[in-house]
Amino acid sequence: MSDAVVCLPSLHALNALPGVTARFFGRMTGVDVMRERREAMALLAPYHRQLLQREGLDGFPLITAEQVHGNEIAFLENAEAYTQVPIRGVDGLATTQQGITLGIYVADCAPVWIVAKDGSAGALLHSGKKGTELGITTRGITLLCERAHLKPDKLMIVIGPCIRPPCYEVDFAATIRAQAASSGVSEVHDDLVCTACHSDLYYSYRRECGLTGRMLATLTLQPRPS
Repeated sequence: MSDAVVCLPSLHALNALPGVTARFFGRMTGVDVMRERREAMALLAPYHRQLLQREGLDGFPLITAEQVHGNEIAFLENAEAYTQVPIRGVDGLATTQQGITLGIYVADCAPVWIVAKDGSAGALLHSGKKGTELGITTRGITLLCERAHLKPDKLMIVIGPCIRPPCYEVDFAATIRAQAASSGVSEVHDDLVCTACHSDLYYSYRRECGLTGRMLATLTLQPRPS
């Protein structure tokens, strides 16, 4: 399954930040996911757990979002209180808590990492066409700045693989970049990877007519010595 851990140049910038671990798990070779979302996710769940273990992240609680194509973001202050996951009604997760892993599932929509350059806080968002139109990235920046007492220029943003023109009629990744710039974030990384163009690495909801798996994007703020 090592091929499922996609090495994105943009993630190197995130992983170079102090105490930050960001991962993106792509297509699982040999796993038949040509089925509805719930069944496909159930098939992929044990593989994702194994990958998290291989990456040394199995010791941290994995907190995920329901993802309803909206712009609501949950700020996690006490992750131990979230016994029911995914967290209902949200498309984003943000935290300053160390020792937990935020997770977002995607299959054409963009995973968006927003992380403090000092590693003190981070957010992970699910932003497709609808979420982007609703300004979830702008809301994520504002929430992180307010709750973690940061300035936008102290943040780094990474836009992960997502569907793009000409495979899709809307370039929502470009809109995300514009939203980040308008919010005052100057450091935005985007490898310009289209999920629909690379069937060997990624699942694509549009290319596979809805019967496909989901990639997992994660963000962990590692515990630091006291």
